Amino acid sequence: MDRLAAPARLMIVSDLDNTMVDHDDPNNLSLLRFDALWESSYRHDSLLVFSTGRSPAMYKELRKEKPLLTPDITIMSVGTEIAYGETMVVDEEWERFLDQKWDRDVVIEETSKFPELLFQSATEQRPHKVSFFIEKRKAEGVIQSLYERLGKQGLDVKIIYSSGTAIDVLPQGAGKGQALAYLLKRFKSDGKTPVNTLVCGDSGNDAELFIVPDVHGVIVSNAQEELLQWYKEIGKNNLKIIHATERCAAGIIEGIGHFKLGPNMSPRDVVDLSTFKLETFNPGHEVVMFYLLYERWRRAELENSKLIIENMKRITYHSGIIVHPSGVECRLHECIDTFAHYYGDRKGSQFQVWVDRVSSSQIGSDTWLVKFDKWEQSDEGPQSCIVTALLHSKPETPEGFALVHAHQTWMDGFAARDKSSCIF
Repeated sequence: MDRLAAPARLMIVSDLDNTMVDHDDPNNLSLLRFDALWESSYRHDSLLVFSTGRSPAMYKELRKEKPLLTPDITIMSVGTEIAYGETMVVDEEWERFLDQKWDRDVVIEETSKFPELLFQSATEQRPHKVSFFIEKRKAEGVIQSLYERLGKQGLDVKIIYSSGTAIDVLPQGAGKGQALAYLLKRFKSDGKTPVNTLVCGDSGNDAELFIVPDVHGVIVSNAQEELLQWYKEIGKNNLKIIHATERCAAGIIEGIGHFKLGPNMSPRDVVDLSTFKLETFNPGHEVVMFYLLYERWRRAELENSKLIIENMKRITYHSGIIVHPSGVECRLHECIDTFAHYYGDRKGSQFQVWVDRVSSSQIGSDTWLVKFDKWEQSDEGPQSCIVTALLHSKPETPEGFALVHAHQTWMDGFAARDKSSCIF
């Protein structure tokens, strides 16, 4: 909550499965497009919130499988759990609020009387959420009967039906919309209400997000039937909600552009990277662009030109040092010469590079300290290292800066699989 000193320029609140993440896109192209846009243009002054029906355990599994960025806030278990930052500090005040008129044991007892309800996995059963699978044709009748039974027991519950197969029983005060409203109230009390908020979803448990006051909303093109029906009946006349023409993360980018909330050109959509310049220096943008060039060079998706290598040397100090995660030091220009020999070594194979958590501090009139996580995904699996770099202003270079020093450290659980790992 305290990462930004001022109100966020944009806060994106997005569901994950089939919204931010396209499970029909094995190469994760739309997700990587969003990643590049966020780290290049938004990470430094905006907030990213994931709002998912997944439990913490299943959310962490998804992060291992997909190139998801690290959010500032994570809302899990259909709005019953809120956590902050990379370390996922739990919001205990929210949990205490949900305890009102909620008794999980009574919910279990009453739902056990419905043979139509099949428990979801143990990981999806949470302190303030009891989850089931159900046949679509039986859902309406069971939901109505459940409300009556639980109400007679003195419980105030909410029952959410989504994806045509899932039922979640929650405290009445829970849900994705209520969790977001709670966060916005906290931001307001701190004088940090986001300038704009964009909510994004695809299924029934996302509908509440779109009725939170003063938010913009994008329903991705591949949305589930129950959310499209809600949009047709209730949301279509709301000019702040659109049904995108693009799937998943590409639909989120479309929403940013439609509502004019900020830049919506992902660096991954730029053919000639040398033409994509900003008027003012932004370390996040420069880091993203550098590693896109790195990826395309190794995939042979740009010309094998000596000019590229010469330009890389122009934006690095001749005496600069890079420290490999193994601890080996190398002069930056020597490292660039080595990099030149890897042109096309990943051509025709799976190889993707992205960055996460880009942060920068101006530590002098012309000096920036930049830190980020760098990820490589290849046929051998993922690799990740933490990079800390020192940049100096250098107006005579094309980018207006030069790299002085870089230090890489393996992230926990990762190590080199081949000698080319983390050249940069």
